[in-house]
Amino acid sequence: MQIKRKILLNPGPATTTDTVKLAQIVPDICPREKEFAAQMAALREALVRVVHGGPDQYTAVLFCGSGTLCMDACLSSLLPEGKKALIVNNGAYSARAAEICRYYGLPHTELKLPYDRPATPEAVEQALRAHPETALVYSTHHETGTGLLNPLYELGTLAHRYGAIFVTDTTSSYAMRPLSIAESEIDFCMASAQKGLMGMTGLSFVIGRRDLLEASRTYPRRSYYCNLYRQYACFERTGEMEFTPPVQTVYAAIQAMREYWAEGEAGKWARHTRVMDAIHRGLEALGFRELIQREWQAGLVAAVRCPDDPAWDFERVHDACYRQGFTIYPGKVGSAGTFRLCALGALDVPDLEAFFTVFRAALDECGVSVPVRYCD
Repeated sequence: MQIKRKILLNPGPATTTDTVKLAQIVPDICPREKEFAAQMAALREALVRVVHGGPDQYTAVLFCGSGTLCMDACLSSLLPEGKKALIVNNGAYSARAAEICRYYGLPHTELKLPYDRPATPEAVEQALRAHPETALVYSTHHETGTGLLNPLYELGTLAHRYGAIFVTDTTSSYAMRPLSIAESEIDFCMASAQKGLMGMTGLSFVIGRRDLLEASRTYPRRSYYCNLYRQYACFERTGEMEFTPPVQTVYAAIQAMREYWAEGEAGKWARHTRVMDAIHRGLEALGFRELIQREWQAGLVAAVRCPDDPAWDFERVHDACYRQGFTIYPGKVGSAGTFRLCALGALDVPDLEAFFTVFRAALDECGVSVPVRYCD
């Protein structure tokens, strides 16, 4: 089967291999069959191993939905009655966590920090001291809107020092940046299949401590579909999702996991790193400036400042690239004019070299001066 290859430089869904795509073509099966439950059990164990978790202490809970569903499940399920969450907000996705708290009416403190630099332990500790009722600290690991990386170990250590659990959104770092859930002082992390795992959309998962999941059975039930303990208990009892799973997407994730182990943690991170290096080189050659300092980046997303050129039109540039099989993505930094190029997915350096040839032609087509100009 010939499948046209397109290069996705957006922050997910990511470019996939043909073998992952074709893994969805399987005989029809009822998701309540033991055969399928066994497939999910093996996938759950593998998801925990990616973050070096022990199966006795940690487990993975699968959901049908996007990564935001897991944010919803963690925040609504892991906060005890009468306690407060601390949301470390330095980007669009941590801001989404605060919005989830507002929707549920969850008691919370929103610690707003600059979007262009990592969260500082000093600011987080000050908030914890001011709010001793805090039982859950939440941070995004890699802010996909900017490419910013937050310091998990420092934040997790602080949370535990003040008697809170530490929950982090690793949706755009999981299975890319090497990560140890225990060494990073993480109690719960989350991701979805279509990003670092390089699977398909529709499957997400929370990885966390079994003892804390068990403790949460007595917490308020704030959601019917997204309750983390309820889904966990169903897996433990039956091996199944409580509600209908995305069967074909699960098979694609299983194949993606096989390919993850074949490439290896170190090999995969090395590939993402060289792709990101190629992005940096290509941008520098055209005169583009990035929003976040390199030392604060996760090494997976470049948020690029739009040039101060009246001929610049992101949609026109996007469309010119898209016609040639390359997708670029707008920024997500409030009023700041940015676009994003990402090193996620089944990409390597030749893909980026081909992209920058197309990108340069798109700039010429639109009349954008190269090297690009900035007023400051």
